[in-house]
Amino acid sequence: MGPVAGPTNTQFAVAVHVLTYLSVMGEQRPVSSDELSASTNTNPVYVRRVLGPLREAGLVRARQGSQGGWQLARPAEGIGLDEVWAILQAGEPVLGLHGPNPECPVGFGIQQALGALDGSVVAAVRAELGRRSVADLVREADTAARRRQRRERRAGGRGAGARAATTRRSPSVS
Repeated sequence: MGPVAGPTNTQFAVAVHVLTYLSVMGEQRPVSSDELSASTNTNPVYVRRVLGPLREAGLVRARQGSQGGWQLARPAEGIGLDEVWAILQAGEPVLGLHGPNPECPVGFGIQQALGALDGSVVAAVRAELGRRSVADLVREADTAARRRQRRERRAGGRGAGARAATTRRSPSVS
C-alpha cells in the first residue's frame, strides 16, 4: 500500500500531546503556552487555539499572571481520548471528503457512499480512542523514553569512535 495522505487537522494530536505534557509537568506548576509550543514544535498561538475548546469543556484551566499557565482541570485517568476527539474533531470527516461533480454519474452517488463509509470510520476511531485515556499515554510515553535511555546508555558503552561512526552513516545504509 502506498503512503497515506497527511492529516489536514493536527488539533487532536497537538491536544493529546499538550494534555500528556500537562499531566506530567503541570502537576508541579502551571505550564506556559511558550513551553507547550516548544514541546509540540508548534506556534504558541496555535497551542492556545487548541487549548480554548479544552478549557471550555473543563479539561484544562488557565491561571493568569507571572506564575500563570495551564494545568489539567481533571485527573488524566478521567480524560478519555474519545472525549478529546469529540471536542476537537466533531462533525469533521475523517476521510477528507470532497465535492464531486453532481452531473457525473459516479459523482452523483459517491458522496453518499463515502459519507456512509466515513461514518463507519469515525465510529471505529471513537471506539478505539474510548479505550485509552491521557494517563495511558503518559505511561506509554514514559516507557518509550526509558527504552530510549537504555539504548543510549548501551550505545555509550561502545566508545566515542563507535558513536561517531554510527552518526556518520547515510540514512540509506541504516
